[in-house]
Amino acid sequence: MGHFDSGISNLTLEQAAVRYLRSTEAIRERCGQLFELCLQDRLAYFRCDLERLGSVADYVTQEIQTNYPDWQVPFHSRWRHFQAGGVDRLAQLDQKLAHLPSLEQARVKFDLAVMSVLLDAGAGATWTYRETETGQTFQRSEGLAVASYHLFLDVGFASQPDQLRGDAVGLQQLTLETLANGFQVTAANSLVGLEGRLQLMQQLGRVLARSPELFGELGRPGGLVDYLLLQAPQGKLPAHTVFEAVLLGFSEIWPGRTTLAGVNLGDVWRHSGLPNSGSPNPDLGSQLVPFHKLSQWLTYSLLEPLQDLGLEITDLDQLTGLAEYRNGGLCLDLGLLQPKQAIVLSEPHAPSSEVIVEWRALTVVLLDQIAATIRQRQNLTAAELPLAKVLEGGTWAAGRRIAASLRPNGEPPIRIVSDGTVF
Repeated sequence: MGHFDSGISNLTLEQAAVRYLRSTEAIRERCGQLFELCLQDRLAYFRCDLERLGSVADYVTQEIQTNYPDWQVPFHSRWRHFQAGGVDRLAQLDQKLAHLPSLEQARVKFDLAVMSVLLDAGAGATWTYRETETGQTFQRSEGLAVASYHLFLDVGFASQPDQLRGDAVGLQQLTLETLANGFQVTAANSLVGLEGRLQLMQQLGRVLARSPELFGELGRPGGLVDYLLLQAPQGKLPAHTVFEAVLLGFSEIWPGRTTLAGVNLGDVWRHSGLPNSGSPNPDLGSQLVPFHKLSQWLTYSLLEPLQDLGLEITDLDQLTGLAEYRNGGLCLDLGLLQPKQAIVLSEPHAPSSEVIVEWRALTVVLLDQIAATIRQRQNLTAAELPLAKVLEGGTWAAGRRIAASLRPNGEPPIRIVSDGTVF
């Protein structure tokens, strides 16, 4: 337990373990432990062929050059999806917010980003959303983004119909009918995990109401803007501080997750291959692997409104790559990861299964290695091409492209049983 007991002797061992498991250091370390087991061929479900790292880096580099020929890559965030179909919805939003003070504009963008990201779990292969204004049809993440954007503008998340925001009362009053209508769900256009998404939004409303110190008296995600400004007295804000605020504020919204010291850990899962550290109390979490995928995706998505306020975001690469099926699918489809058992590809798996835990952990480590290889070959520094840009440029788009070339509807290589709250 030595990784997390320094300087926090006033905490109990359980509290120290919780703090550690809520850090990106823990994500990299625990994923790194599984990666070392993989290199020793001691994992049950995957092996890794590092000789393919260079060719995967080349594939991603080609994708970056196609999407951003000048290498001016934006951060990987929800804001990219709001531009789906070549429509500048951000300019439309800015126009709607132009009469508001800059601080309130940032709060509104936080409201939108938080709810849109939390609704962004996998949509399934068949669901679509047709945008009335443009006549365009979207699927998956872009469809969920455009649908949630319009639902937000239609005041689907506010307690007052004339207020462009999301708040605790409005979210707790959200109905399945409103959500289904907003996402155009019908018997012929089903959306994976719709009920789970509704429960997540309603629970978000309850959590917002309980933490006025983070979310203000109204209980809105945008209250975090004011909280974070207090954490940046010199105008500089470490990305990890935003991540910590996200975990602090939203960890209680996740259903049915592993708990430690009475704390819901969120996107954290057990793997029996990790050592028990000789601890007499295995419940201290030495076999737990944290990912915090949606929390980091949300963190990435909150950075731009903060930058618009003039804050300088520092230490961006403390955040990790996102352990989700596009990045993981890229590694698998290009042979960097290889399944050891037929069941990996032939059967669906729950997020708690060791198949998925291994896949996600190895993906986190390999994303760091892919990014480092690209930087080396392009003679770029981590500051010039941070991981957030490699993801956007990048591995996520490349994962989608290779999936589309290999399988109908661009489905991921591994089927995941989703409740609408993980991926």
